[in-house]
Amino acid sequence: MEAVQVRRWEDQFEQTMERVGGCFPRRDLRRQAEGYVRGLLGPVERKNGWQLAEHLGREKPYGIQRLLGRASWDADALRDELTRYAVDPLVTDGDPGVLIVDETGFLKKGNKSVGVHRQYSGTAGRIENSQVGVFLALSTSRGRALIDRALYLPAAWCEDRARCDEAGVPDDVAFATKPQLAVKRLGRAFEAGLRPSFVLADSVYGSDSKFRRFLETRHQAFVVAVTSQQRFWIGFEQRRVDAIAADLPDKSWFRMSVAEGTRGPRTYDWASVRFGFPTDSGMDRHLLVRRHTDTGELAYFLCAAPSGTSARDLAVAAGQRWAIECCFESTKQETGLDEYEVRSWNGWHRHVTLSLLAMMFLTAVRLTVTEPKRRRSKSRRP
Repeated sequence: MEAVQVRRWEDQFEQTMERVGGCFPRRDLRRQAEGYVRGLLGPVERKNGWQLAEHLGREKPYGIQRLLGRASWDADALRDELTRYAVDPLVTDGDPGVLIVDETGFLKKGNKSVGVHRQYSGTAGRIENSQVGVFLALSTSRGRALIDRALYLPAAWCEDRARCDEAGVPDDVAFATKPQLAVKRLGRAFEAGLRPSFVLADSVYGSDSKFRRFLETRHQAFVVAVTSQQRFWIGFEQRRVDAIAADLPDKSWFRMSVAEGTRGPRTYDWASVRFGFPTDSGMDRHLLVRRHTDTGELAYFLCAAPSGTSARDLAVAAGQRWAIECCFESTKQETGLDEYEVRSWNGWHRHVTLSLLAMMFLTAVRLTVTEPKRRRSKSRRP
């Protein structure tokens, strides 16, 4: 790698840490945070306190432990700066991107880590002892990044104040469902000025009528998955979406690839039908159905979109939800999202936010490499 390129990336890193420096009220905390992010970006096998301290040339991890635990700084302020940092390179006037909601699991042993519970974890694909975080991703043609996070606190935790106190859960934190946590993340993104072309989510969120209503009241287009048991009004009767899909004529279906998978294009059969009355903002409501070309397995999406939005437009939007899975995978692999050893409320939110910041820095660096190449390739076109 050329020395000048390394120097440029180092300058970019220093600019990034200067940008978020105001989130750390003391100079020593800013240095600790900079060292921690450097460690997350480094070639450390396990990005926990001891190994990060060793990577940074420190005998003990006490400084790192203090940064994540007792030190006084606001991880939510850092999250807000992270959102602004992500918007600058990713969003353009012609491409506002999409916002995607989803959760990921963090497998844990014991019962002391905040929010740990026997619950379904998508990471394991089954019920496991784990923590679950609800995340918000921004994805555009220029890249993608996780920009917000919330730890899901099961009802059993919220009902045990002594356990919450031991883990440092603030007194004003009450039980909230995953859709409620997602609404709060989205509301914050809208307040920050994000105006995505669509909001995307799986059936955990799409099946929640209050979640969909929140988006409609914000005049926000969406494509959200629902289960086969979802019902809505057709004329004067309620019908399940699987029954509606079964009645769709053959001519309604079209075959289309919406994304590249590990084994090539992800090609499905798609069909859509409008239903009900438009939303208060005049958006049309649609049922979008996806059919696997080999197995015939069906998936269902409720959509609200501006008049004139085609079934193909909705299918393209639905296909973009995979981007948040890519975010989870890359952030876990590259900046240690799941490699923490903290147990407290502050510790979880601080580590996770610093990990997201480190990943966004990598995304920004990659853009500085790919953008000149794009410009050069465009300049060669006749």
